[in-house]
Amino acid sequence: MRNSLLKGAALAIAAGALLIPAVPASATTAADPYSSFSVSVKAPKTVKPGGKINYLVTAVNKGPHYADYYFIGGEFPKGVDLRKVYYRSSVKGTECELDGRALYCYIPAVLEKGDAVSMLFETRLTKKATGTQKATLGVVSYNVDQGMENMSKEELDRLGIPEYAFGKTVKTKIVR
Repeated sequence: MRNSLLKGAALAIAAGALLIPAVPASATTAADPYSSFSVSVKAPKTVKPGGKINYLVTAVNKGPHYADYYFIGGEFPKGVDLRKVYYRSSVKGTECELDGRALYCYIPAVLEKGDAVSMLFETRLTKKATGTQKATLGVVSYNVDQGMENMSKEELDRLGIPEYAFGKTVKTKIVR
């Protein structure tokens, strides 16, 4: 079940969905996220070909409710050797799945409003990497009600359960 959600999260990032849906802040509709996130991503400004790029993603639940169904990850640069992506989480039991250039990790922890979670993605560039490498990383969350935790992505989609993406794009220049 989680694998199908991971693929959905990867599709959201591939479609460029790392944006909060355009809903006025004063509006409260069924389409509002149960939990919105403030995301920060830290990465080096420059690196040599074949060098390491570590991405530190920190997400803070801004509410209005607790978050219990979310993924951290995103799309890695073309110059990253995907066979050499490692991760560390501040939460034990984190499960990750790679789908194309996207890697998403399910975090098995409930975040109350104001709580934070962090992931460190350790990557290595190929020796042929050139130019500026761009990564888009962040959080994808779902408005999943109690009792729906074990539903497949397909069933959540059929029921119209909304997903929301919050992210940042970081760039690293390759220097010789």
